[in-house]
Amino acid sequence: MRGRSRWRNFAKRGHCVRSRKPLPVVVRACAKLNLDLTVLGVRADGFHDLRTVFQSIALHDRIECEPREGPFAIECSTVGVPLDESNLIWKAADALWRSLGRRGPVQDVLVRLEKRIPTQAGLGGGSADAAATLAALARVWQMAASPEDLADVAGTLGADVPFFLSGGTALGLGRGDEIDPLDDWPRHWVVLLVPGFGVSSREAFGWYDAWRDGGGSPPERRPDMVPGPWPPGTVRMMNDLEGPLAVRYPEIEQMKAALRGAGAFASAMSGSGSTVFGLFRARREAQAAVDALSGSDWTVILTESLTRSEYARQCRPVTRRRRGAATGVDGNSSVAATGENQFRSYATPVRRQGSRR
Repeated sequence: MRGRSRWRNFAKRGHCVRSRKPLPVVVRACAKLNLDLTVLGVRADGFHDLRTVFQSIALHDRIECEPREGPFAIECSTVGVPLDESNLIWKAADALWRSLGRRGPVQDVLVRLEKRIPTQAGLGGGSADAAATLAALARVWQMAASPEDLADVAGTLGADVPFFLSGGTALGLGRGDEIDPLDDWPRHWVVLLVPGFGVSSREAFGWYDAWRDGGGSPPERRPDMVPGPWPPGTVRMMNDLEGPLAVRYPEIEQMKAALRGAGAFASAMSGSGSTVFGLFRARREAQAAVDALSGSDWTVILTESLTRSEYARQCRPVTRRRRGAATGVDGNSSVAATGENQFRSYATPVRRQGSRR
């Protein structure tokens, strides 16, 4: 109730500053990994209590919010991405619209989504898109919104959406929505293996519950203690959802073994799956793994971890003053001047073997 009350007061005191004609805004929505995920139990509301460590990575979607008269709409060329009210982008726009005290359906904005993060893959693509949309529309609508204001709205959209407002490395508690920033993890290179099947969060937790209720015991797994500027044991690369899912999809264990064989010092499934990731300390080692795995049946993606400050810079909403020229986003001269044009060369799939729907 605290958040809702604050939003009501926020709406009353004048939430928008209409000092100029709104311009299109472009923003990146970076994916995440779960370096550790423990299911602590089931809550009274039916959700699961979790302890997880989130980590931002450079792989990203691109979102453009363009003001224009007419009903709200989403455009995306990726097959299988919903363009209606079921999309978290739509839900984010609607929630922000209503939080401002506006009546009727959200309108006068077109959102263009360039989808790069695989769906139903445990990488948080939908939640990242929702958080990025909140940040972009706050600028389009020229809102005087604080980070806490946006976090209140983000919390109504999904458990991990608040994390994507700040990124970096963070501890997630509760449903995963209680975010406690951790010291930045030193840069690591990450190779993602994405199989030809997706897994929804509902399916993954349902399988976990059935496995637990059936008296299943955790499989013998050796934790990989990932070093970092945290207390020992903070990150163990253990995912409680991995075992029940691997029973249905043995390919999960095959992908982990393949990454290990290609030189990863640690590997695990991210979130509710189906992506498996391997960690590397040097880019040349990660690139060698990509080369070795590129003939497999999996989508192979090379990317890297992001610190909180890198995340803030990469995911900062920027105004597009003319079509195709958005300062700091994807290929303009200011990006090239800082060397960040290299960012895209490894934040997109290296090779796709077959299609994923």
